[in-house]
Amino acid sequence: MGMRRYAALLRGINVAGHRRVAMAELRELLESLGYRRVVTYLQSGQVAFDAEERPDDVIAARISQALSGKSRSAVDVIVRDHAYLDAVVSHCPFPADEYAPKQIHVIYCSARPDSARLDQVAADAFLPDRFAVGDRVIYCLLPSGIGRSKLAAQLVQPRVLGASIVATVRNWNTAKKLAAMTDEV
Repeated sequence: MGMRRYAALLRGINVAGHRRVAMAELRELLESLGYRRVVTYLQSGQVAFDAEERPDDVIAARISQALSGKSRSAVDVIVRDHAYLDAVVSHCPFPADEYAPKQIHVIYCSARPDSARLDQVAADAFLPDRFAVGDRVIYCLLPSGIGRSKLAAQLVQPRVLGASIVATVRNWNTAKKLAAMTDEV
C-alpha cells in the first residue's frame, strides 16, 4: 500500500469555547499515530496528513478514538482523501464565483444521506436558501449566510440525515482550502 494525502474534519470542537482542542496538540496526536506531514488549518478542526492508504472510516475511527482517549469526550471525525475533496469543489452545483464564500457551505457526511428523508425537506419553504446533494455531501447556497439559516439547521438533523450519519459543515473557503491542503503535488 502506498501513501495518500488525507484531511480529517473534526466535528464540534473549539466552537464558542467548548470542547477545546489546541491545534498543536492535534498535530502531535496525529504524528504519534504515525501520520506524516501533519498540517492544521484554522482552529476549528481541519488537519491534513499523509497516511498509508486505508478506508476513510478506518482512519477516522482511529483518530476519533485517540482524541476521545485524550479529551475524555467523544469527538466525531470525518476523513476524506484529496480526490474526494477536489471533486467536492469541482462539482459544486452552484456558481461559486457568483457568490461570497460565506454564502456557500458544504455539509460533509460520514455516509450517503438518505435521499428519501432529504426529499421530505420542504425546500421551497426555505427560499432563497437552497441545497443540492452530492457524494456524501450536501451543498448549501445560503444568500444571507449560515447564522440564521433554518434550512442548514434542518439539514444536519439526525431525523433528516439518518441517526448514524455524522455531519460537519464548512464554508466554501474552507472546502477549497481542504482540497489545496491535500494536493499531493
